[in-house]
Amino acid sequence: MKNRKTYSEFKRSRDTKNLKTPRQSVLDIYIQMIIDESLFKRKKELLETKVNEAIDTKNEGLFMEASTEYRKLYSKTL
Repeated sequence: MKNRKTYSEFKRSRDTKNLKTPRQSVLDIYIQMIIDESLFKRKKELLETKVNEAIDTKNEGLFMEASTEYRKLYSKTL
């Protein structure tokens, strides 16, 4: 009987800081995902503009460079 703890003793003995840590890390992961997605979309837009500009000006070198970067960008996401 002496080894049993009361409810209040049990509650005090629990480490509540450890319970908050996973929530913070999930939030951090979620924020990082939003940032990564925003950067991906912006880079995609810039490369699409670069490819279209190369097509409009018939600049084969710029087209090859931009389309290669565009393919690399998409190959990283798969």
